[in-house]
Amino acid sequence: MPILTLSTDIGQRDFIVGAIKGQFLQVLPDLVTADITHQLSQTNLPLAAYTCGQAIPYFPVGSYHLILVNFFENRYDHVLLAAWKGQYLICADNGLLTMITGEKPAHVVKVPVSAQAPLLTVTADIAAAVYKLESMGDIKALGPLASDLVEKYPLRPTVGPDWIEGQILFIDNFENVVVNITQQEFDETAKGRSFRIMFRRDETIDRLSVNYSDVPTNDKMAWFNSAGYLELALRNGNMAGLFGLQGYNEQMQQNHPQLGNKLFYQTIRVFFD
Repeated sequence: MPILTLSTDIGQRDFIVGAIKGQFLQVLPDLVTADITHQLSQTNLPLAAYTCGQAIPYFPVGSYHLILVNFFENRYDHVLLAAWKGQYLICADNGLLTMITGEKPAHVVKVPVSAQAPLLTVTADIAAAVYKLESMGDIKALGPLASDLVEKYPLRPTVGPDWIEGQILFIDNFENVVVNITQQEFDETAKGRSFRIMFRRDETIDRLSVNYSDVPTNDKMAWFNSAGYLELALRNGNMAGLFGLQGYNEQMQQNHPQLGNKLFYQTIRVFFD
């Protein structure tokens, strides 16, 4: 049975998510649907890429992943459907695809959709395309492979001989702070040296923890989460709220480029001794 995941910025307070599932079930009654999240930010593509990129690999080969984020920011007459590492990704042609994959997938097609139409009209077009692909078994049945698509790539940390600087990528419901520094990048720069994680002027963390029991109540802590990214937290507290930390906001940055990046996302720097 085919699997379809949904990741959106729609929320779940109205009928839209249920209606989209119904559209797909009309054409593929055996389809299994799964929700990744419907709480993505409309203005934060890096967050959407991080969330979807970490969840997608856990699904069986051949699963479809429909990602609807800030879909109507521009006028689209197509969506992208890509085959990548045994999965099918479907999203707007807004750079999100390459932010999730970290590369330009070799097999991408542009699926025509009704231009300037309501969302449920667009998702009906997408459901029809998934039905055709599932029936034909070949992505090329949907049209020629596309070479021209919007490409954006994940925010990467800046690295120096004795330091690495990352950006706040995500703040979870517990106000833990995820930074776009992977354990591999950290280890390659550290080379076994001691370190100081610096944020908010003189606040530091100088060791890595395994879980919350490693530090006293209300103490700061850092570890590499299950996705392999540096995460900062406060035991029994709200790290982001207490220290005034906030993540990247793409739309605000585009609207106010003269103010520089640091107004809309904050950096975390690690020094190695």
